[in-house]
Amino acid sequence: MLYGVNWKNMTLDREKYLHWIALGRVHHLGPVMAKRLLGRFGSPERIFGASERELLAVPDVGPKLAKSILKGPDVKFCNEQLDIAEKRGFRIIAADSAEYPDRLKQIYDPPYMIFVKGEIRPEDEKAVAIVGSRKATHYGKSMAEKLARELASANVTVVSGFARGIDSISHRAAIDAGGRTLAVFGSGLDVIYPPENKKMYAELPDSGALISEFPFGTKPEPQNFPRRNRIISGISLGVVVIEAGERSGALLTARHALEQNREVFAVPGNITSTASSGTNELIKQGAHLVTSAEDILSNLKFILPEKSEIKTTEKPPRLKPEQNRLYEILTDEPIHVDIISRQLGVKVPQVLTVLLEMELMGVVRQVPGKKFVKSNLNNYNG
Repeated sequence: MLYGVNWKNMTLDREKYLHWIALGRVHHLGPVMAKRLLGRFGSPERIFGASERELLAVPDVGPKLAKSILKGPDVKFCNEQLDIAEKRGFRIIAADSAEYPDRLKQIYDPPYMIFVKGEIRPEDEKAVAIVGSRKATHYGKSMAEKLARELASANVTVVSGFARGIDSISHRAAIDAGGRTLAVFGSGLDVIYPPENKKMYAELPDSGALISEFPFGTKPEPQNFPRRNRIISGISLGVVVIEAGERSGALLTARHALEQNREVFAVPGNITSTASSGTNELIKQGAHLVTSAEDILSNLKFILPEKSEIKTTEKPPRLKPEQNRLYEILTDEPIHVDIISRQLGVKVPQVLTVLLEMELMGVVRQVPGKKFVKSNLNNYNG
């Protein structure tokens, strides 16, 4: 018997992962110290089996931490976690696993263990993170969709944080483009947040993986997201920021990226828009300005596939004269039909007729409030 558990009734993996989970329940033990202890003792089992003298011999291990470790694993909690993983198909990837992302191991404070739903593949080493505002403007949403789609079509894995706004749009665009995407949670993997992402939660593991360092049942508390952000940047080659205010969490991710020696990219925005104040400041400070995926790929020296779907078409072909005039007025920002009517000098019913034709062609898209924008030209049906 060890720690009150009969290991004869358990698989070797269950015994191993109980100890990995137990590290997370040790008071006063963070990722940096866990990394140091694992470097000294080699495994969680040996950490829990060490004497007080051996523990205190490790730099910065004080009496409080040593006492917490000597209490042994919280067996009840760990078994509950293992039961959830087994019943719901979640996996546990420890730092000593070949599946643990190599790039994540290299950061100063890597999680010593991650919970995963789906699969992390070797090709995910070629990953780029896209982060930004939860309250994105139409411009921000369209840029997130465009960049994620282009990166996915170039066989680059898109990483983000599964939050509302830029994150969710980036994941969805990568999935729809047939690419791969990794979603890093600020909660336990069994807690779907935001709840409106329930459908994508079910779909995403088929195109990548859901990832968290937090135990099952952990709520999406504010203090969790800075920890999540270091994983987003740590698992990626670079971070693209789209629309971030001056105190945005996306800027914290960019800061983590700089500390981890990752590349930082920013999409420029309207200089009068508070939504883009953070990204514009990043560019002033030296972040790479991004308007298309080529800007990212060329900087990271990726070789684009021969059949890359990245398109740079400025204007859709074969538009009728009246359609072309209308198209010239539209931008990536929503414009009300009344404004379009005034600028064309054409009555609203006639404008709506032309807009409907162009919407069916995939050239324009209607957004709430009788407003219209240019559409993604990869959807052009002309």
